[in-house]
Amino acid sequence: MPPSVVDRFKKALVGAPLPTSAAAEERLTNAEALAILSSDALSSVAYATQEIVLVLGFAGAAGLGFTIPVTGMIISLMLIVALSYRQTIKAYPQGGGSYRVSHENLGRVPGLIAGASLSIDYVLTVAVSTAAGISALTSYLPSLDRYHVPLCLAAIVVLMVANLRGVRSSAKIMSVPTYVFMAAVLTLVVVGLAKLAHGDITGLAAAQQNQVLREVHGPDLLTVGGAGAGGLILMRAFSSGCAALTGIEAISDSVMAFKPTEWRNARRVLTVMVILLATMFGGVSVLASQLGTVYTETSPTLMYQLGEQVFGNGPVLFILQISTLLILLLAANTAYADFPRLAAFLAQDSYMPRQLASLGDRLVFSNGIVMLSAFAGILLVIFGGSVSHLIPLYAVGVFTSFTLSQAGMVVHWWREKGPGWVGKALLNGFGSVVTAIVSAVLMFSKFTQGAWLVVVAVPLLVALFLTIHRHYKQVARRLRMAHDVKLSLPAAPSDGGSPVVVLVGQLHRGSFEAIRYARSIAGELVAVHVDLGLGKTGAFQEQWQRQLPEVPLVVLESPYRSLIDPVLEFVRQFEIDHRKDRHKFCTVVLPVFVTRHRWENLLHNQSTISLRSALRAQGTRVVTTVGFYL
Repeated sequence: MPPSVVDRFKKALVGAPLPTSAAAEERLTNAEALAILSSDALSSVAYATQEIVLVLGFAGAAGLGFTIPVTGMIISLMLIVALSYRQTIKAYPQGGGSYRVSHENLGRVPGLIAGASLSIDYVLTVAVSTAAGISALTSYLPSLDRYHVPLCLAAIVVLMVANLRGVRSSAKIMSVPTYVFMAAVLTLVVVGLAKLAHGDITGLAAAQQNQVLREVHGPDLLTVGGAGAGGLILMRAFSSGCAALTGIEAISDSVMAFKPTEWRNARRVLTVMVILLATMFGGVSVLASQLGTVYTETSPTLMYQLGEQVFGNGPVLFILQISTLLILLLAANTAYADFPRLAAFLAQDSYMPRQLASLGDRLVFSNGIVMLSAFAGILLVIFGGSVSHLIPLYAVGVFTSFTLSQAGMVVHWWREKGPGWVGKALLNGFGSVVTAIVSAVLMFSKFTQGAWLVVVAVPLLVALFLTIHRHYKQVARRLRMAHDVKLSLPAAPSDGGSPVVVLVGQLHRGSFEAIRYARSIAGELVAVHVDLGLGKTGAFQEQWQRQLPEVPLVVLESPYRSLIDPVLEFVRQFEIDHRKDRHKFCTVVLPVFVTRHRWENLLHNQSTISLRSALRAQGTRVVTTVGFYL
């Protein structure tokens, strides 16, 4: 059957399907992994210092003097978290990050809290990175500012399509901008500090800083002190700057995306990433402090101001802004690389819809990519694409997951008690305590600014996970049947019956009902099973021979993980083989679940509906479904 218009458009957009055997070829080299998995953390250099300066500006020039101390505290925290995750990567080389570690060592609910927190943070990563990238563009081209939100949504569509094309395709797309951005920022810092040392450029004096800030914040600027409003400003500045740590989790989530030896390469990339991040982040903060740069919500981005002061309005500034735009847009690739994998882990454990665990045509978790894009787009519309409005929601979730992950590692080392386990447990324990304190600071300082939304959303998401899990357990109970008992079927019809094909994915009560019905009308009965490359076909064939040996079973290979195409080809040939008797119609029997509530249909892939439509479009005359009521 020729491909439909939709199929042709899909192939042109995301590329031809890849066989399952190509999965090994989709692994990342270390250079590609640094680009694809570190872009979130590295791109935060474009707005982390900016957000610190923005908050400290409420306390005037005196507040801006705390830019370097606050940055130093964040870099110290960054190193602690990185050391902890180096241990996690080696202990969990299959990936899974905070969710897997917390779920296996602390229990179901802590694991789900970590999973929910990370899921929210990945959505925010896409929203914040996209908004910041478009801000870099509109700083250089102010006339585009009125199209800020539509540009953000267009950027998300481009990112979604790039990721739907597959891992290696997205790596090739984003590697160059990432490395250009790193070179541009390091050049900015080195050249800027050199010009300051030689007196080629001068910083803004405290009086001038206060004058600019009073024009924005009014005549009365707060005084930074050890407590009260000044202390709250320092905490908020620290909290906003902690956005620089949000990408560190990414590598531990995606260990299996590396080429062998996976865990060793993942640790190397993590180490390089943290060194680069600390250097770039610290360098930008020092340069901003020395130049006395002031940032407010109405001014161009901090990076643009620094670039203009250091390079002037020339080609180097253009390269800096374009590379900043591209890496901020592509930084969302960290979330696109990790959210679908996290969703797949949750789906495999029956806490999210099972469809999220299925690989798409291009060996990526397509459903997770589309879901992430949709939620990020909604956030951008609600918050008007404002980085400053989205930042208060940011980092709360990721530090919660940091804390649970490191606490889980302490339990892991204690249970394992391998060589040097005490030192490893102490390192992860220290990391857990530090990140717990930071989590508390983040929630306290950002609560009224929007963090309360995350505090409310996490329990709601955990409740949703548990509801989904209860549904799948109920379905499993309804479908369960003995695996070692020979099953009895009704007698075949005495008048010969019709040739019948029955599709079976698993052998359970639902599919057995369909087989019983098929036997009651079949003169010739064939069961068909499609091998989607999940590694379960051998066990299924053994069970079939044990329980239904009298029914022939045909296993169809599907190297492209398609259920429909192999079945269509088999049925077409089956009908051709049985055309000699025009009084008998070939019948295709499809098992189908009937759920109690409509929303529960979303938890099942409903492949029967698509298959039935495809069979009818092909010209199959008799297609019947046998419902099993859940």
